[in-house]
Amino acid sequence: MNQPIDLRSDTVTRPTPAMRKAMAKAEVGDDVMRTDPTVIALEERTAALFGKQAALFVPSGTMANLLAILAQTSAGDEILTHSESHIFYYEGGGYASIAGCSIKFVDDSDSPKSGIMSANALRNALRPSDIHFPIPKLFTIENTHNRGGGVVWPMDSLKETCAFAKESGLRVHTDGARVWNAACAVGVDLASLAEDTDTISACLSKGLGCPVGSLLIGDQETIDIARHKRKMLGGGMRQAGILAAAGLYAIGHHLDRLTEDHDRATKMANDLAELPIFNFDPTSVETNLVYAKLSAQAIEAVGDAFVWQGKLEAGGVLCYAESVGTIRFVTHLDLDDEMIEEAIKRIRAI
Repeated sequence: MNQPIDLRSDTVTRPTPAMRKAMAKAEVGDDVMRTDPTVIALEERTAALFGKQAALFVPSGTMANLLAILAQTSAGDEILTHSESHIFYYEGGGYASIAGCSIKFVDDSDSPKSGIMSANALRNALRPSDIHFPIPKLFTIENTHNRGGGVVWPMDSLKETCAFAKESGLRVHTDGARVWNAACAVGVDLASLAEDTDTISACLSKGLGCPVGSLLIGDQETIDIARHKRKMLGGGMRQAGILAAAGLYAIGHHLDRLTEDHDRATKMANDLAELPIFNFDPTSVETNLVYAKLSAQAIEAVGDAFVWQGKLEAGGVLCYAESVGTIRFVTHLDLDDEMIEEAIKRIRAI
């Protein structure tokens, strides 16, 4: 069989030859001692891009989100977020086991998009001040929203909901694992997306194709606290400039090309929606994530999404069963038009 086509995630991307050269040439120091010039350059450039005072380079997006929680809450406080949020669903319960916070979910039923929470929904989720209740401290959103299908927050909704959160005394954190994709999709700069949030995380190892790393961006005081917490968690790295150089290269060379991933995802969604094994609306695809819901016929004939995942992988298309009824396909830097066409061909054959 020909080489498998990997559509599991944009985290599978490998650094390009030019990125590797930039990493090899990186000037380094000791980042824990704040003497790595390449890490400092990455943090300063990123903070400027997002219109914030400071940034912190960390090993992963999960750590960036946890640091945002640790820096803006105390044990026993409450976080308000969506029930399908990454911090709740995929981060090992760190908000509870490490930060000592509880979570209250905010409904999205009054929004046309999954994961987009209105100001009114947040209002309904907030509890009054009472000694019986935890203290609400942090509201978190996700942009793009992964389990919502890679959807992007509309700018008016973003501003209205974040403004209400702040009026209610909450700090606001954006899980921006794919915020680069969000900015590309809505055609605004990164500072505009971050304007109404206190902190924002941004992943380098997904759409931008870096091997390792994320950033937490915000005001200087919060980032100073996060830096201390990073050390506590064992996230302080020494000659991290080798990794930071990949981030600097990606910001300089890989942002504009994200439209290619979005176009390929749209192409894939349209073609998959024509197959009888799927039953979903291809116009719901906004960025590089394709959430393809299986048809009742496909489940009855073969099995759920986990069975279909194995069947597709055996046929040379690597994918991810997001739930019993949905398969996720992700376009990324390592795929070109021919590979997308070949993946669709293989799925048709199966």
